[in-house]
Amino acid sequence: MNRISKMMTLVGTAALLAACETPAEKAGQDSFKYTIDAFADLKVMRYQIPGWENLSLQQKEYAYHLAEAAKYGRDILWDQNCKDNLRVRHAVEAILETEGINTESAEYQDFLVYAKRLFFSNGIHHHYAEDKFFPACPREYFASLLSQADVEDEGGLLDIIYDPAIYPQRRSTNTAGDIIKESAVNFYDGVTREEVEKYYAGIMDPSDPEPISYGLNTKVVKGKDGKVQELPWKVGGIYSPAIEKICEELGKAQAVAENDIQKRALGLLIDYYQTGDLRKWDEFNIEWVKDTIGTVDFINGFVEDYNDPLGRKGAWEGYVNIKDFEASRRTEILSANAQWFEDNSPVDPRFKKAVVKGISAKVINAVCLAGDSYPSTPIGINLPNADWIRKEHGSKSVTIANITHTYDYSSQEMPASTLTEFAYSKKEIEQYRKWGTVADEIHTDLHECLGHGSGQLLPGVSTTAMGEYASALEEARADLFGLYYTADPKMVELGIMPDPDAYKAEYDNYIRNGLMVQFTRVELGRPNTEAHMQNRKLIAEWCYEKGAKDKVIEKKVRGGKTYFVVNDYKKLRALFAELLAEVQRIKSEGDYQAGKALIETYAVNIDPALHKEVKERYEALNLKPYGGFVNPEIVPVIKNGEVVDYEPVYTDDYLGQMLLYGKKYGTL
Repeated sequence: MNRISKMMTLVGTAALLAACETPAEKAGQDSFKYTIDAFADLKVMRYQIPGWENLSLQQKEYAYHLAEAAKYGRDILWDQNCKDNLRVRHAVEAILETEGINTESAEYQDFLVYAKRLFFSNGIHHHYAEDKFFPACPREYFASLLSQADVEDEGGLLDIIYDPAIYPQRRSTNTAGDIIKESAVNFYDGVTREEVEKYYAGIMDPSDPEPISYGLNTKVVKGKDGKVQELPWKVGGIYSPAIEKICEELGKAQAVAENDIQKRALGLLIDYYQTGDLRKWDEFNIEWVKDTIGTVDFINGFVEDYNDPLGRKGAWEGYVNIKDFEASRRTEILSANAQWFEDNSPVDPRFKKAVVKGISAKVINAVCLAGDSYPSTPIGINLPNADWIRKEHGSKSVTIANITHTYDYSSQEMPASTLTEFAYSKKEIEQYRKWGTVADEIHTDLHECLGHGSGQLLPGVSTTAMGEYASALEEARADLFGLYYTADPKMVELGIMPDPDAYKAEYDNYIRNGLMVQFTRVELGRPNTEAHMQNRKLIAEWCYEKGAKDKVIEKKVRGGKTYFVVNDYKKLRALFAELLAEVQRIKSEGDYQAGKALIETYAVNIDPALHKEVKERYEALNLKPYGGFVNPEIVPVIKNGEVVDYEPVYTDDYLGQMLLYGKKYGTL
């Protein structure tokens, strides 16, 4: 999985964004309300689209149809997350649209919170922690709502909603059991982990230098004859009604694409959806990587494999964006110097790419989030995921500016801050306020632009060698690459880092987050299971332990509160380099046991006393640890029967958008 965490812990401080704001953004910041809803541990925001007004009518039409194609994939993700998710959603939608229900009662308000959580998570499991969540209203009251909405409790619908033993986790990480059978995701049916792994081992060609992404777009089932087989997600196969609508809109987009590369890429993507042929998926990605000249870009398909306990199946995802030309200057400098960074990386020369090809990077502004990126979205993405394509043809990396800025603007609407609560000293706070935002953005750029594209596998090593630990280790590798180079003098020399000491703000924040702050998201008594959070804990915990003798990172207690303080930034950078070299070795050699040991030792278990303290301190701030977004509605402007423009309308109705999407884009 090549993306910055869907929900990084973004510190709630006034951000130094003036240098990267357009006049329209700066003028609109004071009057535009970013946070539109808050409930449970979540807040919902809306983002603006800087630069939309500068697009031509053709570019707007292109973006519009790409966005429509993206939104038609919504039902696919819901079904992928759990086979009963759509049944639950349809029942909840029916209740919300039923007149005559007393909406003022406390029980209904509890139901409403459940409904909002359900929409936010695209199903009955927490979008990040992946544990099942439950309504606070009594089961009997929920049953009365179903009755009023004329929804029958068929197939144990209330059991699915209320019984903790049914679908307890979306994706299980409990390797003591069968992680396929213990996971709610709808990627497998009637098969065991052993059977699935044996099946893929039997069809994969280890000598193929250009292997397809085996299993990316299929469900694995056991047939009536007892044989394991794959059922494709394609036109005429599983999810056909949704995929047909996606292809229809992609065809309309192809007709108004900006250039021939985009047209060829869309044609290949449509062919892939129609055939399910993963060679077509590779051909599409190779063509898609070539388009570095267009203003409008997109992601559409079964892309990231985080939701699959075995790391094969792609969750459906859609994304439409436009390039921020001014802000992209920084990432273009990084791309132009990619070979220098690869050559000077602190890893074994055997694992370095002799020639870095086709790395392109840019800063973008989101236009539409969909599928696995809606409503909770990454702030940085690097694709495609196939190692051989990245090596031979390159990759695209993006930092999503308007999403990052919305987090910052939204945090300014809140009076409290995790920075002032968890930072130890005034110096630390001031250092972050001065440099934190820019240092964090540069780390994101390095992570996405260069980190994921760095290194190479040794010949014969499978891309799936790391199994269930692959995602966390890959994110750790990219994060370590970024952390190491954030402090490099080359960054100042290139004019990217504004001050030689600016990186220290990122080091402070990363350690605070990895060792403490991020655990506000984990329920007490639960392990740390999400891949990005495992990555951050692994890095911070490993460096804390290895640097203990020299007190590189020191644990301090003041007034009954725990803090982690970086005492020696240079030695911490050396530790980042050491761990980067080891993680790259593990991936390059396919050393499953070493990767497992790193994750199980440093990334999973949370100290219960510290966990309790962190939760209590955070809850006292009355903040929400997770955030997500509603999309602007792109509305055609029609005069005399012709479309003369497309305008973004910034809705402030979270539930309204969820219900609209259910009606307009529901296909399954």
